[in-house]
Amino acid sequence: MIKNIAFGAFLLVSGFFFAQNTAMTGAEAKAFMTKVSSETKEIKTLQSDFTQTKKMDFLDKNIVTYGRMSLKTPSILSWKYTKPYQYSIIFKDNKIFINDQGKKSSVDAKSKTFEKINKLIVGSSNGQMFNDPEFSVAYLKNGNYNIAKFTPKSAQLLKYIKQIELSFPKGQSTVSQVNMTEASGDTTNIVFKNTKINAPIAASEFSL
Repeated sequence: MIKNIAFGAFLLVSGFFFAQNTAMTGAEAKAFMTKVSSETKEIKTLQSDFTQTKKMDFLDKNIVTYGRMSLKTPSILSWKYTKPYQYSIIFKDNKIFINDQGKKSSVDAKSKTFEKINKLIVGSSNGQMFNDPEFSVAYLKNGNYNIAKFTPKSAQLLKYIKQIELSFPKGQSTVSQVNMTEASGDTTNIVFKNTKINAPIAASEFSL
């Protein structure tokens, strides 16, 4: 259950089937990285509503869920699903705290796959994800988005993740979509909206 939900939360698919992606030039990639890294250094908190769509081979219909993501730098991240069920995952103090409809538990996240995914997501808010040694990065673009595509380097991580894409609307420095393909071929797409940067976030968002 932990793996399905957690990976469903952070592993996402390429959702741009109708857009032609092309590789950035070296100069374009450098300018993109510089802009994102510079502007996101000012982010202390970030909160967004999200819609998650997960496609699994053995299911005829996609699984669509809704919730709210909250981030507090340097490393506290909360995902709270609100529809069609209530489920919370909080990354804090090298642990994963889980509330599955009232059933609470925790898992040591240090040096595990979950911790690396959490690090990448947090890094997307401060520009540090481009320097993550766990992934190689390719930089793409289309008419609407700049895209950073991450491919795991280690065989251990490749057992779970084939690739992760972070999509940035042109001219913006925060992620609007995270797309992932799992090693199994299952895909997940998360679309963020109503994003608030450096607004106060209630302490309850980071607790179960």
